[in-house]
Amino acid sequence: MLFRCDGLDLSEAVNKVLKAVSSKTVSPILEGIKISAIGNNVVLAGTDLELSIQKTIKAEVIDEGETVVPGKLFGEYLRKLTNEQLSLELNERNQLRISYADSEGFIQCMDVLEFPELKNVDKVEYFEINRLSLKNLINTVIFAAAVDDSRPILKGVLFEVNADGVRAVALDGFRMAMANQKIENTTSDFSFIVPSRSLAEISRMLDSDENVKVYVHSNNLMVDMIDTVITTRLLEGQFINYRQILNSNFNTTVIIKKSQLEDAIDRASLLSKADKNSRVKFDITENTLVLTSDSEIGNVKENIPVTMKGADIIIAFNSKYFADCLRATEDEYIKINFSNAISHCIITPSENEDYLFLILPVRMV
Repeated sequence: MLFRCDGLDLSEAVNKVLKAVSSKTVSPILEGIKISAIGNNVVLAGTDLELSIQKTIKAEVIDEGETVVPGKLFGEYLRKLTNEQLSLELNERNQLRISYADSEGFIQCMDVLEFPELKNVDKVEYFEINRLSLKNLINTVIFAAAVDDSRPILKGVLFEVNADGVRAVALDGFRMAMANQKIENTTSDFSFIVPSRSLAEISRMLDSDENVKVYVHSNNLMVDMIDTVITTRLLEGQFINYRQILNSNFNTTVIIKKSQLEDAIDRASLLSKADKNSRVKFDITENTLVLTSDSEIGNVKENIPVTMKGADIIIAFNSKYFADCLRATEDEYIKINFSNAISHCIITPSENEDYLFLILPVRMV
């Protein structure tokens, strides 16, 4: 194998592929990046058996071939060569010789036959969506996915696709996030559950205003962005029936400027961290939300004007859960619906239903 390429192009590609490379594994080959020089391209691939990323760059391929290099070492080495034109050659001792200017370096490679075969996802069932719309959809809900292993299915995000659009739902037992986006087209109505870690990496790759097709087949999902292909294993099992959780019987509704509430919660959370529930209390009456936080190290009281309908209410929440929801939206005003002091609240935009956040209250002391 012998090819020449731009150092910056190769370094950027390796950094993207490294997101799928295992850092802690009993199988050393999963710490590697596979390099394939074919035609006029070099394809880099990494996988941890759940998530795989392939990145293609243009190169002058003199001798086709493939090998596997230690991923982290290769990435760190290339960071120092972004201003160089590189020549990479695999020698008879299975070492990758990297030549630049009047210098060179050698990296010992691994057996390419040990590298796992990447999943092949048939391009039969898919939906097509604007890349930035998909990025927004993911970023609006992903924070609410569970992070512990007690209920593995909740570490994923549910997607429901039909002719009207795509809905994403994430929940962890304390809060829920749901969002909708329009799509260009779909082959059918279908649903699937994607690991939140995989979604985070997909979101990072969605950086243009073009359309992308998302393929689903045989318990795998593939996002094909031409020069970047991301494949992930889907989660198997029954997702929570989130529709049963939603409540439309509200006794109190407020419309509030998001930035004012977000700033107040941020200040209050500095003190509420001393409380294991990070508790902040909402006292809503006469078009005013009085937000308070009390702890051994001090207390905060914030008065925020709101537009209010319905009964007065006093209720408490985990400040982090509320702040996470507010950070996930850029709307100037939001609507918060309450039933009573022991039931969840529901946050939506003030003028549409593009997303919905649900948060359970905590006990007041």
